[in-house]
Amino acid sequence: MQTDQLSSTFSALADPTRRAILASLAKGDANVQTLASPFDMSLPAISKHLKVLERAGLIERGRDAQYRPCRLKADGLKLAATWLEHYRRFWEESFDRLEVFLREMQNEQKTVTRVSNKSKRPSRGRSKGNNNARRKQKNEH
Repeated sequence: MQTDQLSSTFSALADPTRRAILASLAKGDANVQTLASPFDMSLPAISKHLKVLERAGLIERGRDAQYRPCRLKADGLKLAATWLEHYRRFWEESFDRLEVFLREMQNEQKTVTRVSNKSKRPSRGRSKGNNNARRKQKNEH
């Protein structure tokens, strides 16, 4: 049944309005009117979003006389966080391996460039053939 709970959690989180409601509830408990105030939606529409969040186990509604304050249930996000953590580690390890690979390629490139530059440099000493050619050219003028 973990998969069903996980699916309902991600389904609830898929809507930006519901995520904004959760962000608002992370600051503290609130009633429907307070939660609805930033949105251009009717109270029944906000109530539907709250029902989805409640069914997903992400919030709970209390009863205080006529008010039904909503409260964030952080435990509802634990399963999703655990599931995501596995993939976060996967990506971190992949990026670490990529970093090592790129560093090795850079080092190889530096080595190839040094070797290539060394072979292009003119030799410091003059060869005898060049000296003879220069003398011959000087004498002709």
